[in-house]
Amino acid sequence: MHTRTRGTDPDVECYLNVCENAVRLAGAVLLDHFGRVSARKKGPSDLITEADLASQEVVRQTIQKAFPDHSLIGEEDPPDQFPPERQSDFRWIVDPLDGTTNYFHQVPFFSVSLALERCEEALVGAVYNPISGECFTAAAKHGAFLNGVALRTSDVRTMSEALIATGFPPAVTPDGPDLRLFNEIVLMSQSVRRTGSAALNLAYVAAGRFDAGWSFSTKIWDVAAGALLIQEAGGVVTSFSGGRRSPDMGEFLVAATPELHGEIRLLVRRLGLSR
Repeated sequence: MHTRTRGTDPDVECYLNVCENAVRLAGAVLLDHFGRVSARKKGPSDLITEADLASQEVVRQTIQKAFPDHSLIGEEDPPDQFPPERQSDFRWIVDPLDGTTNYFHQVPFFSVSLALERCEEALVGAVYNPISGECFTAAAKHGAFLNGVALRTSDVRTMSEALIATGFPPAVTPDGPDLRLFNEIVLMSQSVRRTGSAALNLAYVAAGRFDAGWSFSTKIWDVAAGALLIQEAGGVVTSFSGGRRSPDMGEFLVAATPELHGEIRLLVRRLGLSR
């Protein structure tokens, strides 16, 4: 489990313990199903497996047992597991299998992502890769950690030095913003990685492995935990316009340093992609 930060609020410590426990239990379910799942399509190039559903059910049960009055929103469910009269200011956000296409093809790069928000402010988050055993955790104003070791983003300040991560939506078009930005950044950066897991991309930025990342088309469950990780590790998380990224916003632009973030923002503006 994570290492407690000195001065952590006892409530936050409890939330983080439950968060980490839930992603680890869900990750064990994914490992149990790995290599023996079938898939069906949710949309073009967008898959769902029985492992997604089983993983989310474990998270749901874990959260409901610990905090029966909290709400839950997940990728594989109706908008909320709880009736409206039982919704609270606390909302858990889960992606039970981020990287389903990788998982289905037995590419060992996928994760479980879980975060807790109170009145749309992130409190805790965790991203767990069950293959590597790496569990990235964060608590607001208390730092980010990888298996108990404190994280810090890299000190890269220029695009030419940066290793940058991205992902594409299920339906890619030649004039789509993700592809247009990719075509520019791949020429200007040290290199670009498309891994297939937005949550792990963000966790890797927090850990200093990647220096920046972006997407125009993620869902809240892809980024809720990862965004908190980056913020707590000293990085920058905004919308493409440079403003605060709202919890339900699909786009994000993250970077290890303000200088690198600013350089990418200038490119986005030049391409006319800022919203």
